[in-house]
Amino acid sequence: MKLLSDWLRARAERWPRSTNPHLIVTQVTAVDPNGPPVSKDGLRLVFRKLGIQPRRLRIDRLLDEAHETADPVHLMRVFGISDTTALKYVRVAHPHRFGPEPTQA
Repeated sequence: MKLLSDWLRARAERWPRSTNPHLIVTQVTAVDPNGPPVSKDGLRLVFRKLGIQPRRLRIDRLLDEAHETADPVHLMRVFGISDTTALKYVRVAHPHRFGPEPTQA
């Protein structure tokens, strides 16, 4: 959460008049009145420079949210995932709330 707060603060300082609604903007997209998203290639470059894999970041965010809410419906709405996937994340985040797997009993 601190990283997000720091990013939003830096973004507001760098582009105080930006109307782009997207979280991640560039020097070009921040001032574009149409508010386009950053291109996939632009994001790949940023992630590569940081040594972060976007898929791993998404998994981390899903798991963190599952720890906070334990609500599979919330995960489905926020991340656009299936009910099966949402339940898997809740089970991993809160194993004490679930009994043993039926196939493991």
